Amino acid sequence: MTTTPMIRMASVDKHFGELHVLRDINLEVETGQVVVVLGPSGSGKSTLCRTINRLEPIDSGTIEVDGERLPEEGKALAALRADVGMVFQSFNLFAHKTILENVTLGPVKVRRTNKAEADKNGLALLERVGIANQKDKYPAQLSGGQQQRAAIARALAMKPKVMLFDEPTSALDPEMVQEVLDVMTTLAGEGMTMLVVTHEMGFARRAANRVVFMSDGEIVEDAAPETFFSNPTSDRAKDFLGKILTH
Repeated sequence: MTTTPMIRMASVDKHFGELHVLRDINLEVETGQVVVVLGPSGSGKSTLCRTINRLEPIDSGTIEVDGERLPEEGKALAALRADVGMVFQSFNLFAHKTILENVTLGPVKVRRTNKAEADKNGLALLERVGIANQKDKYPAQLSGGQQQRAAIARALAMKPKVMLFDEPTSALDPEMVQEVLDVMTTLAGEGMTMLVVTHEMGFARRAANRVVFMSDGEIVEDAAPETFFSNPTSDRAKDFLGKILTH
């Protein structure tokens, strides 16, 4: 019996004008897997991440989440997006709402959860990411690391089937990076299906089941972390690792 992958991309191509940013991408992520996407800037990593919930439309190919093909637009797309949590480089929190309100807004508006239950779940999630004591503050009163943890709680509040992280720590001061990675590592350990675009090699080694290396819009390698870091097969990956690991 074959299980349906949580994410399936088949022959996906994407252009921005003349620029071919995704070239014949074929990728499957099984339920409960943590896949880290690495690669130099401009390799297509963020675009790949953003096509999975159709923030970026694709030119050709198919993308499926939990066996369902991505709808083009409308209510079906909104429903699918609710199943796919997304955490970006920028925190995108609503400035005029408290942290708890930010976390409960989606469940109340989209999932039609009643407010009392949404508040209860929201508090539990803020507890989980370690900022329950900040629940009544506004985003501007929190550090970047706390805001990003709030953004993770907000995504989790929708009870997503899969979480996408697009460079979630690259806008943070170095001392805040670890607190966000710790939350992500815990999530990974709890069996959340995750696709993570990051430059954090330690996280990739520690939390990933697979490392996908991209260069010039293509997936060049797809291997277990220990294999990728100790024995990359392509020159492009060797070059990339050489630049990163010797600084």
